[in-house]
Amino acid sequence: MRLIVQKYGGTSVGNPERIRKVAKRLLETQREGCRVVAVISAMAGVTDNLIKLARETSPQPSEREMDVLLATGERAAIALTAMAVNALGGKAVSLSGAEAGVLTDRTHMRAKIANINPKLIEELLADDYIVVVAGFQGQTPEGDTTTLGRGGSDLTAIALAGALNADACQIYTDVDGVFTCDPRIVSDAQKLDEIAYDELLELAGAGAKVMQARAVEFAKKFSVPFEVRSSFNLRSGTVAKEETTHMENVVIRGVTLERNQAKVTIASVPDVPGTASRIFSAIGAANILVDMIVQNALEQGATDISFTINEGEVAQAEQLLRRIVNQVGASALTARSGLAKLSVVGIGMRSHSGVAARMFDCLGRGGINIQLISTSDIKIAVVIDQSEGDRAARLTHEAFGLSGSVAPSA
Repeated sequence: MRLIVQKYGGTSVGNPERIRKVAKRLLETQREGCRVVAVISAMAGVTDNLIKLARETSPQPSEREMDVLLATGERAAIALTAMAVNALGGKAVSLSGAEAGVLTDRTHMRAKIANINPKLIEELLADDYIVVVAGFQGQTPEGDTTTLGRGGSDLTAIALAGALNADACQIYTDVDGVFTCDPRIVSDAQKLDEIAYDELLELAGAGAKVMQARAVEFAKKFSVPFEVRSSFNLRSGTVAKEETTHMENVVIRGVTLERNQAKVTIASVPDVPGTASRIFSAIGAANILVDMIVQNALEQGATDISFTINEGEVAQAEQLLRRIVNQVGASALTARSGLAKLSVVGIGMRSHSGVAARMFDCLGRGGINIQLISTSDIKIAVVIDQSEGDRAARLTHEAFGLSGSVAPSA
């Protein structure tokens, strides 16, 4: 009998009617001759409301207590989902992350899964239960509740699919799959039938919100194929899997736009070993995520270092760095907000030349200025003014022929 793991996001269980629809789909999957494990997120808006409530109650709540609080969102959703299945004549039981055997490290708010013991899940499946598991959470060896970071239910589902050796893992969300670009930006963006783990990982890291990047990393590491599909219709979605030879025929798989970026520049940094380490160690210690880093060519023993962060963290970064800038002897610290990161991703870049030239040419003809450039073997990313972001994404999408086909020639 096939074993299916299905994950449902917050919008999929956003109200009682949608919960009943999820319950119906779970039962239909079981009646097709499958054993079913459902991983459920908190209802849409619940996690944000809990965070707001915590901040209104305490100016600096401890991360341990935040985990205890935030885990209640998923626990409410799994209980309601199990109730809905039972009300439709099925047999379901809900399990918290701890009850499901999800063991994590001791890092609160962004824990990593250390191990999964699915024994209880397997026993319940053998008794014909639909097992409804709380996503986003687990517990430490000492029994403390932990959460896996935003989008952590994706990670729970893929990790459980791997631990259970599931036949399929389906990630149900509010979109039909992975698109060549956000359809809200490019109206004729195309849904992809398949995508390589590396491509989806780069898209997720470049701002696409379809999947949590850590979940994709886990799937790649343990070779867990999964499908991203909509919970609101029966259409097939996008299958993420190991790279295959024919995938390289697609030069560019997708275009992403990440808004609300800022560029921080430290000018005339002395060319002394350890200087960059001091700068980025301070940023890292404050849990500020740095994306692109560019160092200009040396000039008279000094260089300029620029990097991008979320614009909401600019004030904190400036406060941390002003003291260090003076200590290392740099000449100035500047920050600019209102930027966006535009990226093109495709494993076909490895075997096709001219991708960067085509991207820069289309942006140049559109009068869009590039402020920073970063590349990997399957991604090219540029920083531009946020006001030009949507237009730049549409121009780039068109330049690579993604509107009419997902397999343009180089």
